[in-house]
Amino acid sequence: MRFCISRVAITPRLILVVASLVALLTFTGCGSQSGQQPTAGLPPPIPAAEPVLLFNGTGTSSSDVAAVEAVLGTLGVGYKTADSGQLNAMSEQQLAGYKLMIVPGGNSITIGQNLTGDTASMIRGAVEDYGMHYLGICAGAFFGGYSIYNGVDLTSGVWFDFYADENKGIHVEPVLISFPGSGPLDVYWQDGPQLSGWGAVVAKFPDGTPAITEGQSGKGFVIFTGVHLEAPESWRGSMIFTTPVSVDLAYAGTVIQATLNGTPLPHF
Repeated sequence: MRFCISRVAITPRLILVVASLVALLTFTGCGSQSGQQPTAGLPPPIPAAEPVLLFNGTGTSSSDVAAVEAVLGTLGVGYKTADSGQLNAMSEQQLAGYKLMIVPGGNSITIGQNLTGDTASMIRGAVEDYGMHYLGICAGAFFGGYSIYNGVDLTSGVWFDFYADENKGIHVEPVLISFPGSGPLDVYWQDGPQLSGWGAVVAKFPDGTPAITEGQSGKGFVIFTGVHLEAPESWRGSMIFTTPVSVDLAYAGTVIQATLNGTPLPHF
């Protein structure tokens, strides 16, 4: 399964939204792996053997984990995986030793319900206080925002709703996303969010809502994507795409590299 499901929009809540783009930093190689010193008084991070931690725990799609692994392999970027139990057992200092955490697609409710509240707080602390970066893909974007299901809340209270086609009974389709300075890409979408209310807009869905956003969360750099740029040819099936899969995969690599290095992408 490659789906991305969250129902946080159903529950009324106070939404604290301050949508502003903070001046983004250029990261150096000193200090922790993220290139920043942790907040004063925090213990130092424990260096990780690889720069990327890829979450593959309960609720993630095994096929999407494999798709992300394929892109990381093409880039030559080293990574470790962690399942739900392993992530729950980690300390904030261990997590902060990674430069980037990637949470792929799946079911965001199941992901959150199989992690503890302390783990969600630990992820937020590793990003905001230590400067670890975070890439949330589809369910990983739902999980990275505000959610009553142990969401990480890297968005200061902003939660994400589904892209509008979900409410039309569509659950998987090609969508043509647009960019500010280059041509559009026809990419794979499946039950993913639109990302209104947080960050700078890197790409837009056909209805104008954000498909990819980026920004700072404390000391960390974050990219959320509501689409599966990393989707391999086998996911396309009989659907017709105007963009070759190689082009979409190349941009998936661009997004991973940008998040890894804390480098902002062009945005609207």
